[in-house]
Amino acid sequence: MTHGLFDVDGKVALVTGGTSGIGQMIARGLVEAGARVYVSSRKADACAAAEAETGAVGIPADLSSEDECVRLASEIGAREDRLHLLVNNAGATWGAPLEEFPAHAWDKVLDLNLKAPFFLTRAFLPLLEAAASVDDPGRVINIGSIDGLRVPEAPNYSYSASKAAVHQLTRVLARDLGPRRITVNAIAPGPFPSRMMRATLEEAGEEIAESAPLGRLGQPSDVVGATLFLAAAAGSYVTGAIIPVDGGIWTTR
Repeated sequence: MTHGLFDVDGKVALVTGGTSGIGQMIARGLVEAGARVYVSSRKADACAAAEAETGAVGIPADLSSEDECVRLASEIGAREDRLHLLVNNAGATWGAPLEEFPAHAWDKVLDLNLKAPFFLTRAFLPLLEAAASVDDPGRVINIGSIDGLRVPEAPNYSYSASKAAVHQLTRVLARDLGPRRITVNAIAPGPFPSRMMRATLEEAGEEIAESAPLGRLGQPSDVVGATLFLAAAAGSYVTGAIIPVDGGIWTTR
């Protein structure tokens, strides 16, 4: 009964922002588990590097634009007749004091963090539905953040607001797409070594690790494990869930 519960061998997946950080961790983990994986990034050289490092196929796209979301779906649709898993991971952050926080920081962050997951999910619906069945639904995984579950310590107003909205969007889409045999869930990571977190971890990494009940930062296997659960048979009856992967920081502080 337990055989194949976490098997994604042969499935087709797209990981946006899959050329660095948590996205690259997920992309590499899916490739190692036997999936055929596409990744996207704004930069063609980043896509090429990710292909060499992870074995995924890179397609450059600026997903802050709806047109680019649609184009990415068309490009993958020209290569594949179905998509089993869409991981909406591409994101941006911005930190500045309240009095100095600029309007364009809201536009930049919400365009990529919130609007892109919506436009991508809509654009990929035909391919997700083509992959879906009653027992093995199509899967959408949105990458949120524990900063969308708690009040963050840093002044990242647009980032934390966008991630809270991603969690709510996840629930709404789970309701709407369930009848179409597609699950929609979110992973809310805590602190992981990544380009986005580099400056923060250089300044206070040890303190941040000690703040977690488990006493460490996240590592690739942590987020890959959560992804495999949601993408495979083990997660086929889970939808609308927001899963913190943070060593217990959010639930205990």
